[in-house]
Amino acid sequence: MKKVLIAAPVHRILTDWLTANGYEYITNTSITQAEAMMVVADCTGIVTSTRLLINKELLDAAPNLKWVGRMGSGMEIIDTIYAKAKGVTCFSSPEGNRNAVAEHALGSLLSLNKRIYKSFNEVKEGQWLRDENRGVELDGKTIGIIGFGNTGQAFAKKLLGFDVKILTYDKYVGDLKMSNTISCSNIDDIYKEADVVSFHVPLNNDTKHYFNAAFIEKMEKPFVLLNTSRGEVVDTAALWQGLQSKKVSGACIDVLEEEPLEKMGAETLRRVKEMAKMYNVIITPHIAGYSVEALYKMSKIVLSKIAICM
Repeated sequence: MKKVLIAAPVHRILTDWLTANGYEYITNTSITQAEAMMVVADCTGIVTSTRLLINKELLDAAPNLKWVGRMGSGMEIIDTIYAKAKGVTCFSSPEGNRNAVAEHALGSLLSLNKRIYKSFNEVKEGQWLRDENRGVELDGKTIGIIGFGNTGQAFAKKLLGFDVKILTYDKYVGDLKMSNTISCSNIDDIYKEADVVSFHVPLNNDTKHYFNAAFIEKMEKPFVLLNTSRGEVVDTAALWQGLQSKKVSGACIDVLEEEPLEKMGAETLRRVKEMAKMYNVIITPHIAGYSVEALYKMSKIVLSKIAICM
């Protein structure tokens, strides 16, 4: 019987399908890299999120492996070049959680701009502060979307209900036409015009610390930063400095350079805790794509791609 290691939460639609199609599966959503090395020898497939690093060592330990399915977007955890050389098909499922990420990005931005979470916390403490919580509207603002793949496009669609100017830039996608958006041939227009910058990029050599001190310096106006992509895209120290100088007028951050909190270095943890106390910062624990519906949709997409490999 074909064997699959499931190292990520999945919907039963996937496990039921595996059983119906002659697969045996082992589910361990807290498995360590070392433990995985011990069980993959006879595995045909692996389903993971960010739990495992599908590197040369793990691939070599799995001589029967035919496919790796990634719950969510981003393939940086997989050595796709080596996997291809070994005849292992690798795929992700960004179509499944793109809507969840887009809704989270928009919800965070609205909450920040309209002081919703801040004023609610004050009411819980017995404070009724109206003038101090005068909000800012999205209408008339310019939104810069960096990375215009699945989640970038989904976020743009959510913004279409607002009277905003949407600038998009993607080094790899190029001039992708979408109604009521402006595709930029380079990032300079975003530096010049954006009131909000939202990152929707994978993590690679080009995007690590994409947002840094130099990025902030090039922005011509104070701006709000959104990051629902990968933590290492944003240089935490640069963000902290940008908030101190007020060049970064606010930030909605769902992913951090080091996760979770208990695994952070002392300096990063100090800055994150300080930012979390700021009225103009919202930090969430990597939940943008973690909706109930996304779990179902990602599982369904993964199983459809497994079926192609059979």
